Amino acid sequence: MSAAITINTPIQFNDPLPDIVDVVIIGAGVIGIFSALYLSRLGKKVLVCEKGRVAGEQSSRNWGWIRQHGRDAAELPITTQALQLWHQADAETGGACGIKTVGVHYLASNQKELAYLQQWLEVAKQHDMDSYAMTQAQVNQLFSQPTNGQWLGGTCTPSDAKGEPWQAVPAVAKLAQQEGVLIKENCAVRDLLVEAGKVAGVVTESGEVNASQVVLCGGAWSALFARRLGVNIPQLSVEATVAQTQPMEAGVEASWVDEELSMRRRDDGGYSLALADSHGFFVGPDALRHTPKFMPLLRRSWHDVQFMGLSRQGYPDAWGVQRQWLATEVTPFERQRVLEPPSHAGRVAKLQQRFAQRFPELGKPPIKHSWSGMIDAMPDVVPVVDAVDQIPGFYLATGMSAHGFGIGPGYGRVVARMLAGLPAEHDLQRFRLARFSDGSKIDVGPAL
Repeated sequence: MSAAITINTPIQFNDPLPDIVDVVIIGAGVIGIFSALYLSRLGKKVLVCEKGRVAGEQSSRNWGWIRQHGRDAAELPITTQALQLWHQADAETGGACGIKTVGVHYLASNQKELAYLQQWLEVAKQHDMDSYAMTQAQVNQLFSQPTNGQWLGGTCTPSDAKGEPWQAVPAVAKLAQQEGVLIKENCAVRDLLVEAGKVAGVVTESGEVNASQVVLCGGAWSALFARRLGVNIPQLSVEATVAQTQPMEAGVEASWVDEELSMRRRDDGGYSLALADSHGFFVGPDALRHTPKFMPLLRRSWHDVQFMGLSRQGYPDAWGVQRQWLATEVTPFERQRVLEPPSHAGRVAKLQQRFAQRFPELGKPPIKHSWSGMIDAMPDVVPVVDAVDQIPGFYLATGMSAHGFGIGPGYGRVVARMLAGLPAEHDLQRFRLARFSDGSKIDVGPAL
């Protein structure tokens, strides 16, 4: 895929709607697609319903990092497995995912930030990671272009990788389809079919499908769908902007981020740039409802949040968005098939300025394209991957908190084994939905 995925991207997946399958997956982002692939390999008949386009939202709008570095300790084993699975998927798709081992580097411009980064190395050591602390000289060696030398040091995980988001998830979707997974774009799920208190299928805009298991992988839309069913997910969305430069040579192949700027080399010869300290936040009913649970995170990261006013029309937490509907009615998911926030010109200008400060001989980079995306975020910055107790047969895999692309195959495997009744390969206690209602203290994980 050589261009960003939008509502104008031609439909590529339009399988006929079946009468019955084993599993219906709501949402064809990275989590939904990998869950479908691994469920199929476990012998399940799977249908993926996507209201818009495969990977049309955050699964193609992210930085393209596949990192273990800086992860929450509970996620690390899943992330390490995900990295291996990404390499496997890239091989199975003939390199279409663009997976390359380049390392992920966190750089620090002051001693306080450097000390904070180095604290995580204790977590890495406990999990036998190849991560290490970087001296100022080692940081400078990352770049063949002259820099302003502002970094005092950093931390690195050399085995971390990168991928090409516009290409990767659609390529894996084609692989899944070849292996028997049914995928249908422009097919919003409106409701669950429930019989005798258990999941019996779904109602889509194109008709009903019988199934004994349904997985909600709806990203920023998950909380809106679940709330109508009486399932409360304290999930909000933040807006982030990414820019694609024209092909250029900045003298660095590694992916890196400091306190303000992130950078990834692209296969097209340019770079993906994003601000590391600026996320837009829109105020809606759910934002007010969930504020108490988000307070620990806000106290730590308030300076990175840019309040953007009231949530925009058509967004999942808009004030006027329809929150109750009949299965026979057009839903919010059909009115806004692909959530496409406008690119934020001020952030693009700021990242150009910051790039020029770090690479004075290059100056402001020429921007080919920029876009924004809505990141589904949880109060503790780790997702919910769990069965819904009050609706047997209904499962959640959402709230990836900007981690979804890199860890997607790992969570897809977790979901597949969960639905197949196989033993969990990892401790999943950290990801249970009940942690937000059972009196547990909110334990905020790493924000990057």
